[in-house]
Amino acid sequence: METRQRILEIAIAQFARFGVRTITMEDLARQAGISKKTIYQEFEDKKDLVKAVFAAILEQDRKRLAFILEQGDGVIEHLVQTSKMMRERLTSINPLVILEVQKYFPEAWNLFESFKQETIQQDLIKVLERGKELGYFRPEIDSRVLARVRLTQVTTAFDPKNFAEPDYNLVEDQMIILDHFLHGIFTEKGRQAYLTQKDILN
Repeated sequence: METRQRILEIAIAQFARFGVRTITMEDLARQAGISKKTIYQEFEDKKDLVKAVFAAILEQDRKRLAFILEQGDGVIEHLVQTSKMMRERLTSINPLVILEVQKYFPEAWNLFESFKQETIQQDLIKVLERGKELGYFRPEIDSRVLARVRLTQVTTAFDPKNFAEPDYNLVEDQMIILDHFLHGIFTEKGRQAYLTQKDILN
């Protein structure tokens, strides 16, 4: 494994577990069994590293979303698999990371904002349109508007004010909101297909 990729993988694991600001370049060098100088040969500074980490994570998600969309008719499988993917991603990341990146690493957070607009929104529009054609979603829904609504729901979950609430559970809240969103647009055919697939995977 090349040095840059090894550093990225270690950084992803350490940041997800402990937060971004707590982990130093020295910590990462020690974990990788290399010198700090070697890390700086690959990354200009910590901001550059954090940005690269976010870019790597988002690229993983982009490839996974593209693969899911190609499976079967791509609609119900997409909904179930993306729900599972979101749950796994949110469960594996310390909520502190989200707050720290928003506040201290805006360039990295801007990658997520772009990913939402350029990948997730376009992906959602395709799925919603295909679902309407196959009879899973109500034919009168406006796919572009609903895609924006869904993105707003996701973005709102990352509002720092939410994390100040002692009983706030990011994963649980997102799963409940997603469930309400889907049942608001399903036809009976779509609802039954979704519940069947969901039961199989759970």
